[in-house]
Amino acid sequence: MIPAMRDGHQADTERRRQRVATAVKNAARNGTPISVSAIARQAGVDRSFLYRHRDLLEIVHAAELEPATQDPADTSPVSRASLQADLANAQARNTRLASRFQRLEKRLSQALGTQAWQESSLGAPADIDELQRKITRLEQQNVHLTASLEEARSDLEAARAANRDLTKTLNQRA
Repeated sequence: MIPAMRDGHQADTERRRQRVATAVKNAARNGTPISVSAIARQAGVDRSFLYRHRDLLEIVHAAELEPATQDPADTSPVSRASLQADLANAQARNTRLASRFQRLEKRLSQALGTQAWQESSLGAPADIDELQRKITRLEQQNVHLTASLEEARSDLEAARAANRDLTKTLNQRA
């Protein structure tokens, strides 16, 4: 490269670097939003210029993180600490919501699984409690009928014995 061309290129690069630095300072002072696109637009350079010069990119990102200077007439100054507290609260809320989401997802999965199991007729019937009550009722009825049957057998045996005795007595008289 010809020395004059190289010097011209370096001078152009330095002017653009200076415009970027000035744009960052003005944006910070005026309280305008700071982003790579906004600074590149204000300085009249391409965003790729900032990405090629990492030191300028770091200056822009550092300025993004700094809170804007407040006007003394402004009644609600925002400090870095309050922004960090807000961020911590938002992250904690996000963690709580993610946990709740997982619990609800698990409950929904279980409910859908139970419903699918019941509809497939592979599982126990839905009215298992009613069937258990019916079994208990039938068992009690069985016990009652068995007791009645034993009583009837006992009565029949007594009647047969009485009948034998009477028949014997009649046969002895004749």
